[in-house]
This record gives sequence, C-alpha cells and structure tokens, in this order.
Amino acid sequence: MNKGFYMVMAAQALSSLADNALLIAAIGLIAELSGPDWMAPMMKWWFALAYVVLAAFVGAFADSFPKGRVMFVTNALKTAGCVLMFAYGSFGLGHDQQLVVVFIAYTIVGIGAAAYSPAKYGIVTEMLPPELLVKGNSWIEGLTVLSVIVGTVLGGLLISPTVSSWLMSHDLVLGLVHSSSQSAILIIGLVYVAAALCNLLIPDTHAFYPRQQTRPVALIREFSRYVRILWADKLGQISLAVTTLFWGAGATLQFIVIEWGAQHLGYRLDQASILMGVAAFGTVIGAAAAGRVPLRRALSVLPVGVLMGLVVLFMPLVYRPWAVYILLLLIGGLSGFFVVPMNALLQHRGHVLLSAGHSIAVQNFNEQLNILLMLAIYSLLLWLGLPINLIIALFGLLVAALMLVFIRWNRLNHQANPRLSSLIGQAGHGTALH
Repeated sequence: MNKGFYMVMAAQALSSLADNALLIAAIGLIAELSGPDWMAPMMKWWFALAYVVLAAFVGAFADSFPKGRVMFVTNALKTAGCVLMFAYGSFGLGHDQQLVVVFIAYTIVGIGAAAYSPAKYGIVTEMLPPELLVKGNSWIEGLTVLSVIVGTVLGGLLISPTVSSWLMSHDLVLGLVHSSSQSAILIIGLVYVAAALCNLLIPDTHAFYPRQQTRPVALIREFSRYVRILWADKLGQISLAVTTLFWGAGATLQFIVIEWGAQHLGYRLDQASILMGVAAFGTVIGAAAAGRVPLRRALSVLPVGVLMGLVVLFMPLVYRPWAVYILLLLIGGLSGFFVVPMNALLQHRGHVLLSAGHSIAVQNFNEQLNILLMLAIYSLLLWLGLPINLIIALFGLLVAALMLVFIRWNRLNHQANPRLSSLIGQAGHGTALH
C-alpha cells in the first residue's frame, strides 16, 4: 500500500464519520421539532435519492478530474449542507418550514456524498493492482464501518443531555447554538472541514480517461448502456445484486435498530445510537476477516448472507444488554464478511468493463435505488403502525430468501460457463461475460 492510499483512507474515515454523526444529529433535530416517526427514514430516503438522480453524471465528473480534487469539492458541498442544517432556525420560518429546511440541508449532503463516492472507490482501482483490491477494499470498508461506529456513537454522545449541556455551557458555543442538536451539528461541521483538508493531500494518480460526455441526454443514454453492460456480465450481475441488497438492507437496519431500541428496549436516541455502533463494530471484524479471502474465491461467501438474514430473526427474543450486544456483533460480523469480497469483485469487473468512476456510479445507482425502495417500505410499515418486531421478522426473512435466490442464480451461471470463476482477476476483457 502506498502513502497516497493511506491519505485516501484518512479522508474517507473522517468524511464517513461526519456523515453518520450528522444522521443522528438530524434525527435528534427532527425530534426537537416534533416531527413524526416516519420522517427520519424519509430524510434518509431523500439522501439516497441524490445518488439515483445523479448516477448518470457523477461517474463522468469523477473521471474528468483528479479524484483527490473531486473528493475535496464534494466534501465542501457536504460542509455547506451541514452549515444550512445548523442555521435552520435563523430564517424566521414556521415549524413546518424548518422541517423542510432540515430535509433540504440533508439532501445537499446527499448530493455531495453521491458525487464523492465514485471518486473515493475509483481512486482505489487507480492506486492498487487487482491482486490487492480485496485487501484494499477490506481496509476501506473496515475504516468506513469503523467511522460508522465512531460517527454514530459521536452523534449520540453529542446530543446526549450530559455532553450537550457541557458544550452549551461555553460562552462561544452558547452564542451560536440554541439546542443540543445544533451544538452537535457545529462539531460535525468541523469534522467535514478536517476531511476536506485531507483530500487536498491526496496525490494525483495520473490516471487518464477518454474525454467525458457533457450533454445530459447523452450522459443518461450512455449511463443506461453501462448499467446494461454490468448486469449482463455473469460475474458482475451476482456481485451487483448482492451489494445492492446489502446496502439497502443496511440502511434500513440502521433505522430498525433505533426504533427497536425505543420500542423493545426502552432506549433514548443517544442510547440506541450505541446499538448501531455495536453492529458496525461487528462489521469491522467481519470486513477484516474477509481481507483473507482471495478475489478468485469471492463468490464462496454467498451462504454467509443467508445466515445473516436468519440471525436477524433473533432480535425480538433478546432483552439483556449482553445478549443484545452479542447478537448485533454477530449480525454485523456476518454482513461485513460477505459484502467485502462481493464489493471487490464488483469493482474489479466494473473496472475491466467500464472505468473506475462509471462502474462505481452504476453500483451506487443500483444500491441507492434499493435503499429508496426498502426505506419507503419501512416508512410505510411504520405509518401503518406495525410493531417493530414484526417488521424485523419480515426483514430477516426477506434478506435470507433473496440471498438463496442469488446463490441459485450463481449456480446456474456456473453451470452455463464452468470456467467462470477462473476468469476472476483477469484484466482487459473489455466485454461482458455472457
């Protein structure tokens, strides 16, 4: 691993930490404004919508400039969204209008994140050879999930009565903020600034791509072709299906854990955020263990996804803190172990068939589209008043069933082409494997 890659990891860790802390602070802000329960997952829905709407454009943007510079600009946009959320009460608006400002601010952060992601993952394929992609992804995913842990815990701590009271006891902070969520958002904004400074230190990889299309209609048409290419590839389609399911399920599970902590365990938001951190810590362990899986054996981890879905079914049965923590660690560990090899395989096939930026944009489009679907369904179930434990049961069964479908799908692909696995890791094909 070269020094530039470590700077990418530092920038990604700080940016992801701020993203996750801001989510907790934004949920706390909605609660302070007496917003309904379904509003928090719908806020995340708008965040994900930015990925879907901009999918045809962000890949070309990432491949048009040095990716370190792209990461800096998009982190600056995240910072702007954070500042708007911090200043929501400064516009003399009514209650409903303030909630709208919070939604708009978080959507701006989502736009920054959507444009940031192709550069973040694309630069990995530019810096590392194929044989180091799983190891590099293991580091990136491990640090990303570690930042999820620190970010969710930080967000919970910053809005907790003890820490927020301490922050607001300082004259400098008290003169700027009027609530615990605002004080949290102020600190989170400083983390975004630190991430942007790290972006400036990322070296130019001197990777050059063909001149990118600039006309919107042509970009959409070209992006549609990229989506078809990756879904037509027998290796790309399985890894794309699995990572799409994983990220949709992971985003939904964040909100499930918060609601489960409130309904099932009687936890406050700052306490429930600790549960999210515990599950994320398990994902770090799983991601680290997955670093030992060679790229050519990436598809062998598919059954672990079925097991993860089944383990989720035990959530309604546990109450004691030690049992809750062990179960969430296990769920996180299983998810981290099976998604890292799938992510590396998908990046490799995308890099071979398309380009670093475009392949990640296609991946994000599919993953965020599934996040939109799963969060919309979850919000609907909450609006209908279904108990959280019933929602958890439906969620776990859905994940396990879909993973079984993907395993069968992969088996049929290998029956049609027995040499499929031997092609993993080979570079320069340029066409999809049918």
